[in-house]
Amino acid sequence: MKKLFVIAIAACVAFSFTSCKSSKDSAYKTAYDEARQAELAEGNGQQSEAVEIAPVSSANAKSDVDTTYRTEKVVLSSGAEGSLKAFSVVCGSYSRKEGADNIRQSLVDEGYNAIVVQNPSTGLYRVVCASCDTKEEAALARDKFKAEHPRNNDYQKAWLLYNK
Repeated sequence: MKKLFVIAIAACVAFSFTSCKSSKDSAYKTAYDEARQAELAEGNGQQSEAVEIAPVSSANAKSDVDTTYRTEKVVLSSGAEGSLKAFSVVCGSYSRKEGADNIRQSLVDEGYNAIVVQNPSTGLYRVVCASCDTKEEAALARDKFKAEHPRNNDYQKAWLLYNK
């Protein structure tokens, strides 16, 4: 009786894994193929037209740069004296100084004037890839840094810090 029960459960499990797979996959593939063929047929009958692109003037362009920032009191932990300015671009935060120093060194190797600062109230070490006098300069530096590291998800989270 126990053996028959185990065989029945095994058969149900095997059936459930193989029952629905093929019809769904083929229905999606068929719909995709039909849509792709319709798109290709529609595109072959059209002629492309020349498009004139208007130049963008920096005098007329409105700034869409995000200048939001976080305020903390930080002190220099690693890096050149005098390199910490009012606004900084933080690209990493670490609870251990060694981790922050490793990231700082990799940024220095890439040519950045990276520093490590510490927030004494939280004990966190912040890796700063750029430090600027104004928040606008820092925002542009942050955006440039993100653009130079498009595949690094951690660097894409870089943010602005105001040192009070």
